[in-house]
Amino acid sequence: MTDEAAATPTFRSDVTVELVRSAAGDTDVLWAARVSTKGEQSLEALQQDPAKSAGLINFLMRDRHGTPFEHNSMTFFISAPIFVFREFHRHRSGWSYNEESGRYRELQPVFYVPGEDRKLVQQGRPGKYEFVEGTAEQHKTVTSAMERAYTQAYAEYQEMLAAGVAREVARAVLPVGLFSSMYATCNARSLMHFLSLRTKDERATVPSFPQREIEMVGERMEALWAEQMPLTHAAFNAHGRVAP
Repeated sequence: MTDEAAATPTFRSDVTVELVRSAAGDTDVLWAARVSTKGEQSLEALQQDPAKSAGLINFLMRDRHGTPFEHNSMTFFISAPIFVFREFHRHRSGWSYNEESGRYRELQPVFYVPGEDRKLVQQGRPGKYEFVEGTAEQHKTVTSAMERAYTQAYAEYQEMLAAGVAREVARAVLPVGLFSSMYATCNARSLMHFLSLRTKDERATVPSFPQREIEMVGERMEALWAEQMPLTHAAFNAHGRVAP
């Protein structure tokens, strides 16, 4: 077994999201849109106060003229359970991903266990599921079962590594509740599409039914994006949280 301290499992109920690089602002929407009517004169909008053209941003969002929202870039560093990333990677248009690899590094024993506020009981049929609060006993059962399974799985992983088995083989025993990390790069249009599907909001005109854990990631990404492009974010909310 490797370092004993590193082999002791850690259990988390949160996710983390950092904006590590951004080239995104409301002005980016304006110059991209104005080239259609002003040509080279649209370059004047590069230094424009975007607040003076909030109406244009709202018009573009309302009438779903989407391409002006693509001329920007944000890179997030995300730590979340592997099962969240498997859902994340279904979003392909306008996204780039690089995730840590269990082939090239020894995976650390950090595992997801739902917090007490996580709804545990699923009711209804496919397409009409709803989730309700679990009992204290159900939460105790979930926590105990997950921690026990994670601890055993990681011990087996360490045993294989100690026996000289390749990391890419040994990792097969680890569950999808293991935390991973990745860089995810997108533009505002692709992020809005992601948020329209992976978050729930009373302002949304189209209902969504995200799993809570990926919604937690989406909420954190949205808060960071809103700081970069407040007018675009406001227009997104004002027009039903539908990606243009």
